Amino acid sequence: MRQNNGVSFTSSSLKIPLPSSNPSLSQTLASQLARTRHSAFQLIDSFRSRFNYVKGPPTRSTESTLSEFGIHSLIRSCPLLCSTSLSQTTQNHNIAKSPLLCAASLSLSPMGSTESTQAGLEVPQKGQSTTASRYDEERVLISEVLVRNKDGEELERKDLEMEALTALKACRANSALTVREVQEDVHRIIDSGYFSSCMPVAVDTRDGIRLVFQVEPNQEFHGLVCEGANVLPSKFLENAFRDGHGKVINLKRLDEVINSINGWYMERGLFGLVSGVDIFSGGIIRLQVAEAEVNNISIRFLDRKTGEPTKGKTKSETILRQLTTKKGQVYSMLQGKRDVDTVSTMGIMADVSIIPQPAGDAGKVDLIMNVVERPSGGFSAGGGISSGITSGPLSGLIGSFAYSHRNLFGRNQKLNISLERGQIDSIFRINYTDPWIEGDDKRTSRTIIVQNSRTPGTLVHGNQHDNSSLSIGRVTAGVEFSRPIRPKWSGTAGLIFQHAGARDEKGNPIIKDFYGSPLTASGKPYDDMLLAKFESVYTGSGDQGSSMFAFNMEQGLPVMPEWLFFNRVNARARKGVEIGPTRLLLSLSGGHVVGNFSPHEAFAIGGTNSVRGYEEGAVGSGRSYVVGSSEVSFPLLGPLGGVIFADYGHDLWSGPNVPGDPAGARYKPGSGYGYGFGIRVDSPLGPLRLEYAFNDRQAKRFHFGVGHRS
Repeated sequence: MRQNNGVSFTSSSLKIPLPSSNPSLSQTLASQLARTRHSAFQLIDSFRSRFNYVKGPPTRSTESTLSEFGIHSLIRSCPLLCSTSLSQTTQNHNIAKSPLLCAASLSLSPMGSTESTQAGLEVPQKGQSTTASRYDEERVLISEVLVRNKDGEELERKDLEMEALTALKACRANSALTVREVQEDVHRIIDSGYFSSCMPVAVDTRDGIRLVFQVEPNQEFHGLVCEGANVLPSKFLENAFRDGHGKVINLKRLDEVINSINGWYMERGLFGLVSGVDIFSGGIIRLQVAEAEVNNISIRFLDRKTGEPTKGKTKSETILRQLTTKKGQVYSMLQGKRDVDTVSTMGIMADVSIIPQPAGDAGKVDLIMNVVERPSGGFSAGGGISSGITSGPLSGLIGSFAYSHRNLFGRNQKLNISLERGQIDSIFRINYTDPWIEGDDKRTSRTIIVQNSRTPGTLVHGNQHDNSSLSIGRVTAGVEFSRPIRPKWSGTAGLIFQHAGARDEKGNPIIKDFYGSPLTASGKPYDDMLLAKFESVYTGSGDQGSSMFAFNMEQGLPVMPEWLFFNRVNARARKGVEIGPTRLLLSLSGGHVVGNFSPHEAFAIGGTNSVRGYEEGAVGSGRSYVVGSSEVSFPLLGPLGGVIFADYGHDLWSGPNVPGDPAGARYKPGSGYGYGFGIRVDSPLGPLRLEYAFNDRQAKRFHFGVGHRS
């Protein structure tokens, strides 16, 4: 197709109902030509009867021939939907007129005549009772089959004549044909797509009956006008019509293009289709495309029990700002589904659905989002396992009690107040989150944290020789801001203040452990630090087995002279691969810290979420580390699954660089590996993991965990 010549794209208001079916162009044309085809069958029937019954001398008039040999009877009795025009040239005769005007022509001449002529005769139909089916199976011998234009002349383009002849299946010279076979071949010529009409005409010649298919070829394609296609790429249309420029328009090919355009909309879930096609003189095709624009979006709250409309607690604008579908856009069902998922992830809706309805303006839709709210808040209690406790009759068991509110002020703001208590662990936390700061168009969230925690110090400093234990107490307060950076990427920045120190079993502050290693960087009972935090996370499909990458950096800001100044970076990566019914999961993590930092902040290696087969932190603790893991998981029975794993960890020879060298004082190897097997059980709390592991020092150990490995 010559670019930009005769091709234009325009937009116009849409005035078609939604959603209406759009019959194919070829089907429409075929329907319009149905009566013409039937007239040809009546015509052939008439000739068949004439040559079966007429025996008189050639000088007898056609009028008497018709009367004597039953042609009147044949015409009157045929019930076909006839629009045939029959003519004679020897003598006029008045015949009862039919209200149906025939559109095919029939040639009659006196018997023995060397010339074939055509004239018109109106055929009566009212009151006929004989069915046409008895004639369909009777055959008429055809001596010649030709393709001509509508004026009976040869076609200018021989390739079109060959297309028509190629389409014929039954109609061949010197063949005996039935009405049904001629009808089917007329269909085949039309269905070839090159002709707008096809009229079969039977001509009586000295050599027999000549069957002529008078066809009207389509115009040559010279230009395209597309109206109303606001989102359909012009390049798509140009590519679809490029090969047809200067060629005869093929209606079958045009129908395929229309279907491909409709398919483009369907694949993208868009409410759009080709609503009209016109072919103008000069070979200009006009496509009219209907695209349903969103006229209005409203929120309707439904009662959880009755399903009836009710007053909701959530502000409508809080829900509407979550939607990517906006007024004036062409409505996309796929985009609507994503909006439903987005609203569902707010955590305050039990059910969400979108219902499109025709708007008052033609070609537009109104969207109604039905939502069912969850209870806003309440109290909860539970339990869990702490990975930092490695001994004792209730090793690692903790209980929790919490109050949460999911929808403060009807703006989806969340407040959580929780208390966790274990054998040594205790965490009191107040967490307030605004998932979307009002007035921000980047979906920025804000989280304010206040926390007082006490966790085991055994990860770095291990158990004391006198069987005493120490814990790390932290008071933390800070604010974090998060936002999507790009699809599947999110970023977080925050400022956190931390006041941390070590305590003995009685809760008294201590500055050195049993080996004399310092427990704080400042030499005081507590270290103070102000951390600037930056984090970026990539997630694939979002499930645990998908790809993931996270990078975290914390910078200590010495606002006060005694505050710690250091930099810590940490990175984690994960990749899952499906291998038949099994899944291979590879993970790698590593980190490094420079500057003056608290010894208990060193990277601990070993344990349930690190190198299995070792106790928590038993491989080593250093300024640097790397841990790699591989797992092959497979289904067993229902929610039960199996896993085979191998882990390896190394402190990169950085253990002695930690203040006081707590790893060296406890003879930690600094590197090690473990391998084993286990089972996983899906539960409402997450996967329950029970694993049995061996390490490189011939030790064996059970590991139990709740949730996915961090």
